[in-house]
Amino acid sequence: MMKIKTLLILFFCIVSYSNWGQNNQINWMTWDEMVAQREKDSVKKKVFIDLYTGWCGWCKKMDKTTFTDPTIVQYMNKNYYPVKFDAETRDTIEFNGMQFVNSDPNFVKQRPNARGRTHWFAHSLLDGKLSYPSYVILDENFTRLMILQGYKTQEALLGNLIFFAKDEYKYYHNFLNNQWNTMLKKQQEAQKGK
Repeated sequence: MMKIKTLLILFFCIVSYSNWGQNNQINWMTWDEMVAQREKDSVKKKVFIDLYTGWCGWCKKMDKTTFTDPTIVQYMNKNYYPVKFDAETRDTIEFNGMQFVNSDPNFVKQRPNARGRTHWFAHSLLDGKLSYPSYVILDENFTRLMILQGYKTQEALLGNLIFFAKDEYKYYHNFLNNQWNTMLKKQQEAQKGK
C-alpha cells in the first residue's frame, strides 16, 4: 500500500513538473462540441461528463480545486473528451436517435442560482439518481462505464480517471468473473463430495 502511495506521489510530481507553463485548465466542451470533435478524431477517447447546476456549492468547489489541479487538467485533456453539462439546461440534446429536453422548459427561476427543472438527458445519464456534482464516464462507443457522485479530491478523481482511461476496468471485470467461477466450481465439487 505504501508503494502505491509513493508511486502516485511520484507520478503527480512528474506530471505536474512536465506541465509547468502549459495549459492550466480543462478544455471543457459542450455535448455538441464533443460529438463534432469525436467525429474528426481518428482515435476516439472516452468521455467524462461533469453534471452540475448553478446552485450547487460542491460543483463550484470542484471547479476551484480538483478541476484546477495540474495533474487532473493534463490527464483529463489528454485522455478524455471533457464535457460540462448543466443538468438544468434548456438546450435540446440529440443522442442515439433521441432528443432530450428540459423536463419543464417553460419554468422560470425566481433568481439565477435557484433550483430549476432537470434536463431529461441528465436524468437518463444518472438513472434518475439526481445528485450534484455527478460525473459520468462513457467509453469510446458512448456506453456508460460509471457514475460517480459527490465532491472528489484530486487523488480520488485521478484514480478513477486512470482506472477507466487505461481500461483497467476490463481486467477487473475478468478477475471478478474468474473469482466467481472458481467459487462456484468449489461449491459444486463440495456438493459432489457429500
